[in-house]
Amino acid sequence: MMSPTAATIRLTLHVLAATIWVGGQFTLAGLLPVLRKYEGSAKLAARAFNSIAWPAFGVLVVTGMWNLVAVDVTAQSNRYQVTVFIKIAVAIAAGAAAAAHIAARSKLALALGGAIGAIASVAAVFLGVLLHTGS
Repeated sequence: MMSPTAATIRLTLHVLAATIWVGGQFTLAGLLPVLRKYEGSAKLAARAFNSIAWPAFGVLVVTGMWNLVAVDVTAQSNRYQVTVFIKIAVAIAAGAAAAAHIAARSKLALALGGAIGAIASVAAVFLGVLLHTGS
């Protein structure tokens, strides 16, 4: 068996946190139509999700910074650096949109925060895979 390295641990933590953050958004979105049939259940489920989603987002930020240090972005190509910059911007947008979704006071703000957060989260995953596999 191959021996795990710090890079193995770093990437595993990053992927697990992304699974919770991104996958959880889509799981909750799929459950909401059923939960809304029961008074207060949707809000309870959303609060429960937030209790694991935001720590996962924190792990994403920490492991993302760890990735930047480990890879030495300054030694990479301009295309790589631009992709990293875009990924960081998209990740910030995902977190900001999710926070706006939580703070929303109207159905429109709730919908926009959720939709933008989900799209930005998927884009961040795509860009992360691109950084790992692209050239």
